[in-house]
Amino acid sequence: MAKKAELLVEAKALNLDVTDKNTISQIEIAIANAKSDASDAAAPVVAAETVEVAEEVKTAKAGKRSEKSLAEAEAKAEKEARKEAGDTSPLSEGAEANNKKGPRPVARPRIERRGKAYQKVATLVEKDTVYSLVDALELATKTNPAKFDASVEIHVKLGVDPRQADQNIRATVSLPNGTGKTIRVAVFAPEADHAAASKAGADIVGDETFLAQLDKENIDFDILIATPAYMPRLGKYARLLGPRGLMPNPKSGSVAVDVAKATTEAKAGKVEYRVDKQAIVHLSIGKVSFGAAKLAENAKAFFDSLQSQKPTSIKSAYVKSTSISTTQGPGIKVENVTN
Repeated sequence: MAKKAELLVEAKALNLDVTDKNTISQIEIAIANAKSDASDAAAPVVAAETVEVAEEVKTAKAGKRSEKSLAEAEAKAEKEARKEAGDTSPLSEGAEANNKKGPRPVARPRIERRGKAYQKVATLVEKDTVYSLVDALELATKTNPAKFDASVEIHVKLGVDPRQADQNIRATVSLPNGTGKTIRVAVFAPEADHAAASKAGADIVGDETFLAQLDKENIDFDILIATPAYMPRLGKYARLLGPRGLMPNPKSGSVAVDVAKATTEAKAGKVEYRVDKQAIVHLSIGKVSFGAAKLAENAKAFFDSLQSQKPTSIKSAYVKSTSISTTQGPGIKVENVTN
């Protein structure tokens, strides 16, 4: 340390027996005392007396003259002295402690953190390749890592702003081959429509009895169909049905005068899709067991419906990107199939 070395040279010139074990403050005090006593005829100051004088310096309980503050100032002065001398080789105690811990472990790639089944099927998908719709669906049927009959899902990133009313895409589409799921339909309508709804395949049909079921929060259906006249009576159950996506809505076709027709369409595979806050539409178009041909028919019906919902205010690209995957499988990039 440059400063300490200079002080030691000066102390040696004054015949002070101090070493580099003494702190800078102790050396400075010893030199100051030696200079003040230089005019006296007293004997030369010995090392033991010098150290004793340095140790007798009074400290305060708090503030700048406290032991803690003095120690921090001493450490800061030594650090600055090392910087001036360009000596960066010695490590401080804290640096030594951090050095002992070693470097942080490098995070494994995401693919390596997946299960063995996923890693195996992921090798079938070329990361930078954009597949045609048919090829992507064919590949999706081969990249299902799950042991069950997984759904095949389409994810479409749109160039819309969902906050704008005319760009908040929401519609329904009837999939030619259905979704592969058993849809439980409930119909809330006048007694005159009960027979037709039951014949169309409704699982639950009722009016007052159905409301009593909702009062108990007993929900065992996937779609609720209601007539326009009966919609006001469902207002008190909005908090129960709304968060579950079960509140009837004219845009989804679940508010209808002809409840028998609405029930038939729901059972046949009529599904609702809507854009989320990130401007993405997610939709399941069937099961892996359908095969590529049936999945392609369902996908075409969805894309035709999605294209028909294009807002007139959109000047840029309507569809930005499309991908297909199974429930637990890897994503497959698909070329734009809309106009």
